[in-house]
Amino acid sequence: MAETRTATRAAVIPLLILNFCMYMIVLGIAGWAINRAIDFGQTNVVNPTRGVVTVTRYPVGNAATPYFIITALIAGVVGIASLLTGAAHIALWRSESLAAAASSALIAWLLTLLAFGLSCKEIRLRGGYRDGRMKTLEAFVIILAGFQLLYLLLLHGGLLGDDLRSGGREGAEQYPKTAAAAPAV
Repeated sequence: MAETRTATRAAVIPLLILNFCMYMIVLGIAGWAINRAIDFGQTNVVNPTRGVVTVTRYPVGNAATPYFIITALIAGVVGIASLLTGAAHIALWRSESLAAAASSALIAWLLTLLAFGLSCKEIRLRGGYRDGRMKTLEAFVIILAGFQLLYLLLLHGGLLGDDLRSGGREGAEQYPKTAAAAPAV
């Protein structure tokens, strides 16, 4: 059983570090894109019935770009949070920490899948000017969707080892009873 736990940890730790780096890159590029849109893309539109309306126009990308960038930012932040709970689970390796790590990893994967779909839509539309940074962001989100799924599966792979320290199936045999609970001889 100890070999399974060590093998699962050994497989999860590099993937945890890789996903952390990739989510940080996604956050950096998406943050740059939203900053550029705020700095260079605001125009004031005068409407006689409503007055002056400020519209933020994205200087890069196409019609799917605003939705993709915001979804990538949210997925990146939730992904970082899920990796932090995953690091706590690796340190503790308990069933209670597995529940937190697996649920947050599932939510991060689902948000990354949403960004993945918007990335595919942005690639398919082909309109507008997509510079190298936007293409890099699209590629990172697509690759990250697969790596986050692999991370989620490896987290659940820790269940197969049954070596999580809790009161589960194996817990009663692993830990001896206290002196007060032992029968008198």
